[in-house]
Amino acid sequence: MLDGKRLLLIIGGGIAAFKALELIRQLRARGAVVTPVLTRAAEEFVTPLSASALAARKVYRDLFDLTDEAEMGHIELSRAADLVIVAPATADLMGKMANGLADDLASTLLMATDKRVLIAPAMNVRMWLHPATQRNLAVLRDDGVLIVAPQEGAMACGEYGPGRLAEPDDIVASVSAALSAGPLKGRRVIVTSGPTHEPIDPVRYIANRSSGAQGTALARALAGLGADVVFVTGPADCPPPAGVQVIPVQTAQQMLEAVEAALPADAAVFAAAVADWRVANAAERKMKKDGSGQAPVLEFAETPDILARVGRMTEDRPGLVVGFAAETDDVLANATAKRARKGCDWIVANDVSPATGIMGGDENAVTLITATGAEEWPRMAKDQVARRLAQLIAEALA
Repeated sequence: MLDGKRLLLIIGGGIAAFKALELIRQLRARGAVVTPVLTRAAEEFVTPLSASALAARKVYRDLFDLTDEAEMGHIELSRAADLVIVAPATADLMGKMANGLADDLASTLLMATDKRVLIAPAMNVRMWLHPATQRNLAVLRDDGVLIVAPQEGAMACGEYGPGRLAEPDDIVASVSAALSAGPLKGRRVIVTSGPTHEPIDPVRYIANRSSGAQGTALARALAGLGADVVFVTGPADCPPPAGVQVIPVQTAQQMLEAVEAALPADAAVFAAAVADWRVANAAERKMKKDGSGQAPVLEFAETPDILARVGRMTEDRPGLVVGFAAETDDVLANATAKRARKGCDWIVANDVSPATGIMGGDENAVTLITATGAEEWPRMAKDQVARRLAQLIAEALA
């Protein structure tokens, strides 16, 4: 399964470090070559000798070790692996990664590597739920770091909750998935995301509350399955994911042009919340109040319908066209009608009424509408929605 794969395993300092020894054993049993790196704190829980014996490899510990630097410098060490694993990933290590700190061998390797990084966090429940840890987690996820979520359960400190290191076999499964070619390898997928800004004058615009979180998560999930993702994004709150081609735009017209330029593609997913109207008589200078009480008269025109344009193409139409329908009432009926009207294959419908907290939030509750019917999904994190949808796209393109 992992025959010949070179894995750099960074072991953080926490009681869960003892599981790293079993992880080494399981990885090697599957044919991987594991090079352990211990932080100073990790040595309080596992010995370099035990890690070295199980890995049958030299253990690296010190950034300024003259012998190690002469034999294999930390830059080379960081790039000689097929995948870098951090298990357990402590709150301290996650903080260093998220903030670009490099003051020891482990953090320096993580800064210097050009390979994918997979982390398995483990810490006290309060530390895991702390806003700083969750902020760092979001940064790492947006940077393209793969995350094996901690489990919920009893902890060595006597508390109970999320924060336990994932079991070694779960981490091994995630490593295998990260190193597989992926079902979408060789497939080109366009993803639109975020809002568009339609100018009123040079400083004002028409927009909506879309954060871009769902489109960003979807682009990340598709890239994780091996797709070549073209990510066309309006001015979203979320930074774009790593490992995709990013095309930033402002207006609906610019988004349409970027999508058309990215064709042909195997699939296109239109998660962007495109403004329906633009100001036809947008001012070239900032409009100011003149004290007369007269409000400016804005003339509106429809923006280009990107989903319909692509869905009804006769040439270069993607094999799968997926639209999103953000509705506030009659969600199923409106979204079903939209699928037919736009000529797309699937519609992902959701209720964005203010009471749901979905628009701009971290969770989503969607219904997938296809030619065969509607499938309602339970409310879940937007990352989970993205992974589920990406897998269905992969199956549809197989």
